[in-house]
This record gives sequence, structure tokens and C-alpha cells, in this order.
Amino acid sequence: MKLHAVSAGKGAPPIVFVHGFACTHEDWRAQLEHFSASHRVLACDLPGHGATPGRAADCSIERYGAEVARLLGSLDARAVLVGHSMGCRVVLQASLDAPRRVAALALVDGSRMGTGDAAQAHAAMRAAIDFAGYPAFADALFRQMFFRPSAAAERVVARAKRLPAEIGAALFPDMVRWDAARLDAALGALRVPLLVIQSTQINAERKRVPLAAGETTPWLDLVRSRVKGAAIEVIPGVGHFAQLEAPETVNRLLQALITRIA
Repeated sequence: MKLHAVSAGKGAPPIVFVHGFACTHEDWRAQLEHFSASHRVLACDLPGHGATPGRAADCSIERYGAEVARLLGSLDARAVLVGHSMGCRVVLQASLDAPRRVAALALVDGSRMGTGDAAQAHAAMRAAIDFAGYPAFADALFRQMFFRPSAAAERVVARAKRLPAEIGAALFPDMVRWDAARLDAALGALRVPLLVIQSTQINAERKRVPLAAGETTPWLDLVRSRVKGAAIEVIPGVGHFAQLEAPETVNRLLQALITRIA
């Protein structure tokens, strides 16, 4: 399967941006515009999203990671991989699949959704989605990702609800399964610089809340325990889509990572 991807600019290292669940490459518009002045930049649509076709059977973190790894193989230099939300899992999986093609990773507002027995975590999430129905599940999930109403937030919510229900109801539980089964090992296998940009966390009541400067979370503590030397930066006062709500800050932090590996 060929991923739909937009590409611009030239210069090394190339930067590859990977979107989150029920999203598209459009979420990286500000980063593509900024970094294309000095680097080759690419942003793809994962199978079943945007302009890349896909069936529910094509939609798993392992499959997505393999597709991104294949995209990396088309580049003439090791790439900086940047993932948002679910895309954090995808770039970690791609790094496992093609470690020699990766120069650094950046994870934007990642999390850990599944622990313990992977099959049980998958089944519990699938049951919750089936009970609510995918459109209602997506509406509730995405509305809490924004802490201030805006036209952009409404567009993101509406887009998520347009994801075919059979894909959404299969993919989100698969993300939970991957977290339980593979996340620890994927972090532990990293041998390249890692930047974590965090703006929110999911609290004990399963609600997304903003982070304050200097605050930590179980996800950030996991990263620290698994990845020696990981750089962790908190952006306070914004929602889950930091690349949309605070693009200048995200761009500055990404630039610091690129300067570090240069």
C-alpha cells in the first residue's frame, strides 16, 4: 500500500510527521511550512485516514509502523520522526522496524492507554466503544482534547466522527493493545535522541487535563525510566493538539532537537 504523503523542501535531516487517531497530515501544516525552508519534510496519511484508503484489517500500529518504515526507505538520509498521540506509537514501531533509518524521535502529547494483559485491555476498550457507538465515542474523546472552544476544535471533532466506524472501533482498541504489549520494549529499544513534548495527561478519572510547567505524569515517568537522556518539555495551558495550538513553541522545541543531532 502506498501512503498518501505531502512533501516539500530539501535538506537533511529529513523530517517525517505522523498524525494521530482519526486525524490526517493536515495537523502538521504549521510545521511543514516552517521546516520546509531548511529541510525536506513529509507528512503522511495513515491507512484508512485522509487520502490513504484502508480497511479495518489494514489498521493496526504494527501495520502503520511498517508503512512508515517503508516511507523512510525512500529517503536519502536518516530522518527525524515526529508523532502525535497515536502517531507516537506509530513512530516508535517504525523505529523498531527500521532503526538504521531514524536519526531522532519526537513524541507530541503521547500517553499510555493500556497495561496488563494485552488481550483483556483490547477487549475492554472494544466493548466500551461498541456500547457507546463509534460516533458518540469519538465526539466525547475529541471534545475533551480542547480546553477552549474554537472553530479549529470543531473541525477536528467533526473529522474524527467521519472516520468509518468499522475502522475507529477496530483501531482504537488496537492502540490500547499495543500499549500493553509493546510500549515498554519499544521505548527500551531506542538508541537515538528522544524529545517528548507534553501538554496534557489523562487522569485517574480518565479525563484529559492540562499540565502545569514542571508537572510529571505516569507516562513521563515511564519515558524517564526507559530512555536515558530523554528530553521532556511541558507546554502548559494548551490542549492535546499542541502543534495546532502552540505551533511556534513546538517548532522551537523540534528545532532544538534537530540542532542537537546535527
